[in-house]
Amino acid sequence: MATPDFIRELRTTAGHQLLWLPGVTAIVVDDDDRVLLGRRSDTGEWAVIGGIPEPGEQPAVCAVREVYEETAVHCVAERVLLVQALSPVRYDNGDVCQYMDITFRCRAVGGEARVNDDESLEVGWFAVDSLPELGESTLLRIKLAFSDDPAWFEPVE
Repeated sequence: MATPDFIRELRTTAGHQLLWLPGVTAIVVDDDDRVLLGRRSDTGEWAVIGGIPEPGEQPAVCAVREVYEETAVHCVAERVLLVQALSPVRYDNGDVCQYMDITFRCRAVGGEARVNDDESLEVGWFAVDSLPELGESTLLRIKLAFSDDPAWFEPVE
């Protein structure tokens, strides 16, 4: 994920300290019930599409924008699947961020999947029963995209 300019500006005064940031994830599904994935250029791993909203940008607008920027696929956000605070991430340069992720189910409405920026090495559609290796939280998001369950959040104990 490329670092947005507003975060670079924050880092000039915040240093490497923890930044609490919004994040969005898009589970994009096509008419054949395949899921859109990109193989990340920073880790080499397959992942769903996501990013950070610009200041004032609505989360669903961000999800649609990120999908197009990274994959050239046009989509519409259909519903919220999940809201979750993720574990803090420490980047190689020492920066620490923690994201409040909002995951959307999105429906593809046009475009041909292709690498559309420098964040991905490959982009492709995958049947749910033929997914590449993915993390547990990503698999949960994909599962939720194909269920009729209401939005998931960590229950209050």
